[in-house]
Amino acid sequence: MKAVRIAGFGAAPVLEEMPDPQPRAGRTIVRMAAATVGHIDRTVWTGAFLRHPPLPYVPGVEAAGIVVASDRHAPGQRVWVRGSGLGTMENGTWCELIDAPDEALGLLPDGIDMALGSAFFSPCTSAWVALHEVAKLQPGERVLVTGATGAVGSMTVQLARDAGAIVLARIEDAALQPADLLVDTVGGPVLEAALPCIAPGGRAVLVGYTAGNALPLNLAHFLQRDVALLPLNMFRREAAGRAAVPELLARLADGRLKLEVRRFGLAEAATALEWIAQRGHRGRAVLVP
Repeated sequence: MKAVRIAGFGAAPVLEEMPDPQPRAGRTIVRMAAATVGHIDRTVWTGAFLRHPPLPYVPGVEAAGIVVASDRHAPGQRVWVRGSGLGTMENGTWCELIDAPDEALGLLPDGIDMALGSAFFSPCTSAWVALHEVAKLQPGERVLVTGATGAVGSMTVQLARDAGAIVLARIEDAALQPADLLVDTVGGPVLEAALPCIAPGGRAVLVGYTAGNALPLNLAHFLQRDVALLPLNMFRREAAGRAAVPELLARLADGRLKLEVRRFGLAEAATALEWIAQRGHRGRAVLVP
């Protein structure tokens, strides 16, 4: 099979031939139809992630495809694939045949395109859990979303509106009338500028750090504003994310939720990694065979 491998942190991804995976207990082999290139993949690739697979490794945390061999899942079943150490502790999804733990798979309805099935989990579940599990969003609240054109940001905007919130997509708007809730998807100086726009007693859910992972705080001002900073850790909250998947897939299937996807060839992994690092890019990147 063909697979993208990385020999060292920060090294260029290389498309290589590897032996096909063989069936074994507790594992499912999936023929990859699409594999997502996300920020977590980029973080692992740079060596900045807390965990990483042994080098060289095949990246990729998410994918979608067709079951080839499994004791638990029927051959021919359409599935999405996510987590369980793929791409972070062992070889991942950027390959033609994915060797995945059985528990990493979920059923993908026929009405969902494979590229969307690969790309939906992280942005959709992150936005859902940020709003409903972490922030405990209430109808009528004012929600400021930074990075609203990105994948997680756009999902957060759509889901917040569906929940009856008033959504603000610009810091300037929240400066005129403070927000009850900030969902920050970019971090860095954007987060620093957005925090004063939260009403006293409000809260901020911290989702991402593409604009920077440091936050200087004026403690005197911060204490007076009394704003709760709530980190979103989807590794710890993966069960809540998976529980929301059927509802999220139903909304994607009937058009209530929309997520842009850009396709790259399997040999274009380096280009995809570069594209997701560009400010202002829209949607998610997926590799296709």
